[in-house]
Amino acid sequence: MPWPRPDVLGARRIVVKVGSSSLTTAAGGLDSDRVDALVDVLARTRAAGVEVVLVSSGAIAAGLAPLGLDERPRDLARQQAAACVGQGLLVARYTASFARHGLRVGQVLLTADDVSRRAHYRNAYRALAQVLTMGAVPVVNENDTVATAEIRFGDNDRLAALVAHLVHADLLVLLSDVDGLYDGDPRRPGSRRLSDVRGRQDLEGVEIGSAGSSGVGTGGMVTKVEAARIATDAGVPVVLTAARHAGDALAGRETGTFFHRTGERSADHLLWLEHASSPRGVLRLDAHAVATVTRRGGPLTVAGVTRVEGDFVAGDPVELLDEEGRVVARGLTSIGARELAPLRGRSTREVVHPDDLAPLARPAAPPPPVPAPTARIRIRVRPAREYAARP
Repeated sequence: MPWPRPDVLGARRIVVKVGSSSLTTAAGGLDSDRVDALVDVLARTRAAGVEVVLVSSGAIAAGLAPLGLDERPRDLARQQAAACVGQGLLVARYTASFARHGLRVGQVLLTADDVSRRAHYRNAYRALAQVLTMGAVPVVNENDTVATAEIRFGDNDRLAALVAHLVHADLLVLLSDVDGLYDGDPRRPGSRRLSDVRGRQDLEGVEIGSAGSSGVGTGGMVTKVEAARIATDAGVPVVLTAARHAGDALAGRETGTFFHRTGERSADHLLWLEHASSPRGVLRLDAHAVATVTRRGGPLTVAGVTRVEGDFVAGDPVELLDEEGRVVARGLTSIGARELAPLRGRSTREVVHPDDLAPLARPAAPPPPVPAPTARIRIRVRPAREYAARP
């Protein structure tokens, strides 16, 4: 019998993400049997005293058939319309399914713009924490109805990783239609499933595929591996497996791929700032300012800004670039672009507070100290006869 995974068995709060392809039929509608099978597993986990947060895709996919669409639309307006219809159907189905176990659900819709700012981040945390405290199961999804290209998470795998950090989860479980990460195409003979990933070195030489073939989702193995990296870097281990193996995964059995934690928990909103925000502008910095934000933890003042790009306002996320144009950090600016531009390079006013600063580049090591010049000392050795001649 395979050894159990202690990090799974010891988890008291778990985030589970399920993709569209694991919930819907080929025609695009919700598959009631699949939804009920997943809910049965989550209800057993909840009955064991473990808190569960469900991040569920499927709103757009659920809205396709009712709107007479044969496939996922490419334009944003029709995606929003499908999400508008499908989100209600999705939550209604979860509500009915969890009710079979005497459990209530609470819907939480998020956009990246909602959670990349500190105040909004706190609101999201309070909402989710309260739903859990009151014994309900939060069902989280991106707010596709109102999200635009500029404020989208892009995929629910990344959203799930950020939610796991937000709610202080002990474990993230990513459910898909593939039973783990393989070192090549799973359909190709000889491809091997990786049971454990302990760091980036274990992914060297691994072929990671893109979106699946179902046509209703937006993710793929690339987004799942990236989500696992975000979570594990923040101290949250990850299990990646197929939805049909959800019971084994939550029971700690050796199924799918287990991504071991590689880092420690960081400041909450900084992880969101780094991975969830969409920069609205660019600030180019001089060398001293780069050193300040990457090695000394800020703050960034107007004096270090050499160029302002974009039309951002106070509170917007901006990227900070060095003199060579490399992105070194991301921050929330306290000054809008139009006010900042005339002041650049000649004011000590603060642009980004250290609490709103997320360095993205590894700080360059400071140059070694220059050794002090060694004085030359000339020593003249006198011949013995000179000493003999002296009185």
